[in-house]
Amino acid sequence: MVFLVLLFLLLLALPVHVVVGQRGFLSIDCGLDDKDSGYTDRDTGIVYVSDGAYVDGGENLRVAAEYESQWKQRYLTVRSFPSGERNCYSLPTEAGAKYLVRVYASYGNHDGKNDSSSLEFDLHLGPNYWDTLHVATGDVFEAVFVAWASWAPVCLVNTGRGAPFVSVLELRQLPEVLYPLAVTSSQALNTFRRGNLGSSISTARYPGDQYDRFWWASGTNPQWANMSTAQAIQPDPGSAVPLPVLQTAAAAAGNGTALNYPWRTTRATYCFMVLLHFADFQSAQLRQFDVYFNGDRLGQGEKPYSPPYLAAASVRSGWHSAVDGMYNLTLAATAASQLPPMLNALEIYTAIAMDSPATFRADFDAIMAIKFEYGVKKNWAGDPCFPTKYAWDGIGCRNTSHSIMRITSLDLSRSYLDGVISKKFTLLTALENLDLSYNNLSGPVPDFLTSFSSLRVLNLSGNHLSGDSLCKNYTGTLVFRHNCNETPSPSKNKATVIAISIVVPVLGVVVLILVYFIWREKRKHSQRAIPTASAENRQFRYKELEKITNNFKQFIGQGGFGLVYYGRLEDATEVAVKMRSESSSHGLDEFLAEVQSLTKVHHRNLVSLIGYCWEKDHLALVYDYMSQGSFCYHLRGKNGASRTLNWGTRIRVVLDAAQGLDYLHKGCSPPIIHRDVKSSNILLGQTLQAKIADFGLSKTYVSDTQTHISTTAAGTAGYMDPEYVFSVYYLTGRLSESSDVYSFGIVLLEVATGEPPIVSGLGHIVQRFKQKIVTGDIGSVVDPRLGCDYDISSMRKVLDTAILCTEDSADQRPTMAAVVVELKESLALEQAWQRTCQVKLRE
Repeated sequence: MVFLVLLFLLLLALPVHVVVGQRGFLSIDCGLDDKDSGYTDRDTGIVYVSDGAYVDGGENLRVAAEYESQWKQRYLTVRSFPSGERNCYSLPTEAGAKYLVRVYASYGNHDGKNDSSSLEFDLHLGPNYWDTLHVATGDVFEAVFVAWASWAPVCLVNTGRGAPFVSVLELRQLPEVLYPLAVTSSQALNTFRRGNLGSSISTARYPGDQYDRFWWASGTNPQWANMSTAQAIQPDPGSAVPLPVLQTAAAAAGNGTALNYPWRTTRATYCFMVLLHFADFQSAQLRQFDVYFNGDRLGQGEKPYSPPYLAAASVRSGWHSAVDGMYNLTLAATAASQLPPMLNALEIYTAIAMDSPATFRADFDAIMAIKFEYGVKKNWAGDPCFPTKYAWDGIGCRNTSHSIMRITSLDLSRSYLDGVISKKFTLLTALENLDLSYNNLSGPVPDFLTSFSSLRVLNLSGNHLSGDSLCKNYTGTLVFRHNCNETPSPSKNKATVIAISIVVPVLGVVVLILVYFIWREKRKHSQRAIPTASAENRQFRYKELEKITNNFKQFIGQGGFGLVYYGRLEDATEVAVKMRSESSSHGLDEFLAEVQSLTKVHHRNLVSLIGYCWEKDHLALVYDYMSQGSFCYHLRGKNGASRTLNWGTRIRVVLDAAQGLDYLHKGCSPPIIHRDVKSSNILLGQTLQAKIADFGLSKTYVSDTQTHISTTAAGTAGYMDPEYVFSVYYLTGRLSESSDVYSFGIVLLEVATGEPPIVSGLGHIVQRFKQKIVTGDIGSVVDPRLGCDYDISSMRKVLDTAILCTEDSADQRPTMAAVVVELKESLALEQAWQRTCQVKLRE
């Protein structure tokens, strides 16, 4: 309820223009002067407004003079983004509602270069890749999606081919009944084509289509006969095709018995879905035909299709791909048909995988409410937490599941905040660190901060606050305690001065003596060294870690050991600093195990330890920085990358990881068992080279003759070897290399299916996989984000290897060396298939 009130007040403050008949419309003329109150388009009656309320960056430009008289008003200005790799509009939405969003980028020589031939940039819906906009070949892009929060970020990403720009942004709310199966919270639609067949009107839109979908005329075709009617046609609420579109159609011309609709794409990765819309104009003769999409029959089972008379109906296909990029819809008349096949309209879509981790909806809404209340001037655009490289300035996040990020730290220091401390901060229920220092905040320190259960560090210094209720009641680590010390009353001042004059000198001598002895002991014991096999690893002092991380400013992740921060050494080497937290389940034993393991192993597929800190209660590990994050994030979506990892890249990543594990098992003397192999412990560098990380649970064989290690249970749920867990239960704790092999098999299943090991209510990934694969249909288990872009033989080899690795009996599992061989063969099959696809495309 609180959120609804906040959002209502917030939306009242925004210049969102809605007129009668345009409920759910937001139409933005990008680059229009903010002082302009907007205008009504003469052709459609749609009201357009400026974009100042929806975007922070960019600059307003106008098209060249020669376009002024030729183009409609909404295309005369653009917002260009010459600075920053990623710039986003924040469009107001209703969480869970369905929307159509449209982007226009009409080049009118606004940059003075008079050349758009190579200008292109990427479009994203929040953290998810939408499409690449090639200005020279197309300037209108449209998507249908389900909103995940009260704001939908539409982002323009600079790919090095020119400054992104946008002319118009349009948002249209759609009813739930439209596209019910194709548009979900995990999948959006990218419009490839929407055709109005048999029409001479170039484009039909609002008010003809109440949702302002574009229906482009299909043009003339010598093999088609255009048909039309003035009769009323009963609409289909599930498709809501406008009446003027249903009143025209194309039929096979002359004595033709087949109607063909072909198209071609140069993108081999595209999979298409089609929606065909029918409404017959006559009822005297039989019109009957079969519908085929690239050879697959669509429609009502095995029965031929007859379009209903003066009533709308639709036929939907599944997802189809073609290696050669050629697609064809065929409507073939049956022998009994007296009339040729006909088609009124069609829609063709590709899929947008909405599977990247995203900020928790309530956190997203809360941070936007804070932004508008204080008028925060930071470039806060897009998803606050993801992709990691584009996370909002001053915001730190932590993933709470494979797809949800929570805001855990917020730095608004020196942000020119005025007024009282807003209660909206308490809506960030996972917030642990809040820095509001050096602003112009005033009034009493609010009592509600004392009930902020998650808050651990609060900095209010440099403001104009009063009151001490927070000081009395707050249980966290309060960096600044304003007015917490009781001021002595005037009657006590004299006695206080006398007491101080006597006591202070005596105490001073005592303190100096104590300081000396403490200093001497500190020099002896302040920093302890760890006996290691390598002299290359550096011992850091805690003060050094503060310096290289800029006082732990940039949070980049969290594991069982603690928080991880980005840092730079003196020579500008990028590092990741993992600090042990007080709540960590990993203690000194795990810390020592990791340091000692990584100082004696060196392999290109194992993460490199630069140094460590063991000073008093401070335990820290310093690694090479892996800029692309964990493999887990990529499998769930994108971690700074513009697209989901393709199948060939996924195989290369797991092959790297397999080689790292093989080295631990057979290349080290004595061998090392990792004990916590999982996708989140596979880290990726800038070129996506993979390295195994997190050796805190690793164990070393005492002798070369050992076949197993006896130990207590350790690892991550879903990845742990059941035979090992079983043996722990019976107190034998038999751990061997095959336990790592089992865990790696789970990773392989993740890679192929895109699913986490455990899904609540659906069980373990091995059981889920075996239940689905009994049909023999590999497509039923493969990650749908891969579409059809993979070699089936390559996929089958990886799945077969995964099943072998996850055999219940350790004796039946392969070695990591054998797994490496299988993955190399799988990669070779995939690469050969890709080369064949490329050759066919060139032909």
